[in-house]
Amino acid sequence: MKISGFSMVRNATKLYYPIKEAIESVLPICDEFVVAVGKGDEDDYTRERIESIDSDKVKIIDTVWDEKDFKGGRVNAIQTNIALDECSGDWCFYLQADEVVHEKYLAVIQDRCVELLDDDDVEALVFDYRHFWGDYEHYHKSHGWYKREVRMIKNNKGIKSHNSAQGFRKDGRPVRAAHAKAEIFHYGWVRPPHYMQNKKKALDSVHWGKKKAEEYYNQAADEFDYGPLDRLAVYRGTHPKVMKEWIAKMDWKDKLQYSGEPDPRRELHKHEKRKTRIITAIEQWLERKFGGKVYLSGHRNYKLLGNK
Repeated sequence: MKISGFSMVRNATKLYYPIKEAIESVLPICDEFVVAVGKGDEDDYTRERIESIDSDKVKIIDTVWDEKDFKGGRVNAIQTNIALDECSGDWCFYLQADEVVHEKYLAVIQDRCVELLDDDDVEALVFDYRHFWGDYEHYHKSHGWYKREVRMIKNNKGIKSHNSAQGFRKDGRPVRAAHAKAEIFHYGWVRPPHYMQNKKKALDSVHWGKKKAEEYYNQAADEFDYGPLDRLAVYRGTHPKVMKEWIAKMDWKDKLQYSGEPDPRRELHKHEKRKTRIITAIEQWLERKFGGKVYLSGHRNYKLLGNK
């Protein structure tokens, strides 16, 4: 059995993405890792950062992002599929540039791949998600944040990245997935506030179009406001070892708000809104009552095979 890793990225160093750490987190169980590196801005050195990984498993494909695809995020799926098409493994492990796997899950993931390789009902593996917010100690459990997503697919099954590279489709339908029994650590909302605002602008550019994003952010604050962090869950576990140095360089705690009320001058984040907090409380009560078997999130890019 062979496992390929794959990803796509652009302007990672300029926007504070831990792309090197993401790749290194799964490299021990991958026979290759293919990454489509889009041509970035002159002050970005993403390609050099990836080249610094001490492994001949890493294969770089140089690409150019076409602005005509900066709508609805479809450029993300296009770039993801460029990398996927070069994968030769039986399984293909997809990580976005801000997603990292804890080393405690590597053997578990590998075992699931072996176990389900010849099961034709299973086309993919779905992972639980831990979405960190603001720093490395707080994370989301609120309604509206996707709790699971497909990150491994079987190769040569006609499966392609879908929409904004959020999930995968086969012949237009969601893939059939078993649970990976593992978790993805998502650090997409953990960076200095000015980097976070720049990242939001970059993300909105590929969804709204560059012109509209420019107009909006020309009027926006220079720094992102995470709001009071005491409204989130506290993480007391360990982080992936590859993130040790990345976490150690955190230097923006003085810019974070750890308690109090949200700034009334800005629009509330979704998790701060009363309606979301009520729905979240109901969800969590139901999940506790039914032992985690109730899954109410409306976001689901797959069909979960419960008996797998």
